Amino acid sequence: MGDIRRRGAAVVGAGALMAPLALGLGAAPAQAASCTTQTGPYQKKVEKFLGLPVDGVQSPADCTKIKAFQDKHGIKPNIGYAGPVTWGVMDLMLKQRAVGNNPNKDGKCPTNKGRIACVNLTLQISWIQDGSRLVYGPVPVRTGRNGYETRTGLKKIYWRDIDHVSSIYDVPMPYSQFFDGGQAFHSVKLSMWNPPGSHGCVNMTTTTAKKYWGLLKKGDDVFVYGRKPGT
Repeated sequence: MGDIRRRGAAVVGAGALMAPLALGLGAAPAQAASCTTQTGPYQKKVEKFLGLPVDGVQSPADCTKIKAFQDKHGIKPNIGYAGPVTWGVMDLMLKQRAVGNNPNKDGKCPTNKGRIACVNLTLQISWIQDGSRLVYGPVPVRTGRNGYETRTGLKKIYWRDIDHVSSIYDVPMPYSQFFDGGQAFHSVKLSMWNPPGSHGCVNMTTTTAKKYWGLLKKGDDVFVYGRKPGT
């Protein structure tokens, strides 16, 4: 982590720019072609997820659909190979969908704090609740990659900057709400499933970050728990 600043004005703190979610290690075989003919180890699972005929054998149609998914979510190499990173993203998506409208089913996010923003690192989701009442979400998020993990525990929002810019990476961090030593909620213009992860912040879509900005305020609680896949 490093220092943080307002646009045009220096402030004390530490900044973190989100970069994408790591869900698994391992790479597809090196290929010079833009679309591989090789069958991947997760071929059937990937075919089923994408609504393709499930035969476990790579076809040109399979490769085109898999590559389009990889391109959309920034998965590399994007050659249409059904490998562990691609399946890891899909598997996480399925687990996130299964949560439905009961993200605190495990009861791990405190219900005795009033309004609180919850972050489940294991499922890479976040939501806002007021007591036991769900206020907003759950929504997918991207948290810290291996070596830059988003820190767990009960925190409070201590500083908000709607037009924040990272002085480390010199890139915008809109709708920043800092809650732990430079780690913040903020938006980026990337897929929420884009590997390998952030430098500690909780990355959100612009829509989600705007909602969090309107629903939270300085002093509100944040609770982070679990462990992100790949960390």
